[in-house]
Amino acid sequence: MNPIVVIAASAGGLGPLKQIVAALPDPCAASVFIVLHIGPHPSLLPQILSTVGRLSVSHPDGGTLIQSGHVYVAPPDHHMTLELGRIHLDQGPKVNHVRPAADPLFLSAAEIYREHIMGIVLSGGDGDVAAGLRAIKGHGGIAFVQKPEEAENPSMPYAAIMAGHPDACLSVAGIAERIAALCPDGLTPGRPSDEPK
Repeated sequence: MNPIVVIAASAGGLGPLKQIVAALPDPCAASVFIVLHIGPHPSLLPQILSTVGRLSVSHPDGGTLIQSGHVYVAPPDHHMTLELGRIHLDQGPKVNHVRPAADPLFLSAAEIYREHIMGIVLSGGDGDVAAGLRAIKGHGGIAFVQKPEEAENPSMPYAAIMAGHPDACLSVAGIAERIAALCPDGLTPGRPSDEPK
């Protein structure tokens, strides 16, 4: 099973997202899913990320089949969750006062993909994703949080640290390096190539 990378970002997260996507090589064995707290407002995030990176970036439709080497961005006003091999979208109740929210994505990914998941929390201004990151750790995945002192808005990283006990707090460059390490051959996220087996 190819690795799944789920990324949560809010206020101050655009710059880190661009840096991460720009670092991903093509081809890439991983599939990457991003939730940015945009609410119902129109989003140009796929176009923005496409200009900085090598991989295809899009808002998925409900039922879209998951492909390796693709970056999927939650569309405005829709929660994005994962099923086995496909993406589900819904306009259910707001979670943590937002839609799209990161927790639905992280929780569904943890349940289905377990140790094949890498969860990332970037700059943001609330507590969304804390429960989801804890679930990823509980199912054998790996979790990284942007260093709060580096984040433009550290509230979401701090909440994730307090609730989720991530594997490490890293710079955005360090996070990008860890994700890129999954791309060449689909290594299990918990076993980066530069760490002992």
